[in-house]
Amino acid sequence: MYAIIQSGGKQYRVAEGRRVKLEKLFKNAGDEVRIEEVLVMNDGSSTIIGNPYVEGASVNGKVISQGKGRKVIVFKYKRRKDSKTKKGHRQPYTEVLVEKISMEAPHGA
Repeated sequence: MYAIIQSGGKQYRVAEGRRVKLEKLFKNAGDEVRIEEVLVMNDGSSTIIGNPYVEGASVNGKVISQGKGRKVIVFKYKRRKDSKTKKGHRQPYTEVLVEKISMEAPHGA
């Protein structure tokens, strides 16, 4: 079973028991996370595609750690002007362990 979720303006494919690095969430290590922006769910035999989200679907997980990604160097240079700038950037992320992908029964069923 897997799901495609949206978090921080990006989309991630997640599966139960796997770790995923999401855009920074303001949670501490050990906190529970519930993501309800599920775009696609697949249980092995059928696929449910949301419009834009799958109703009643959610992904539960636990924050493992906070960290920073690899450094990206930004170098700007203007020829013949003695003008150059070098900057570095490390994008913060939150590592989450996906514990459960669940789907509630639709209302009236």
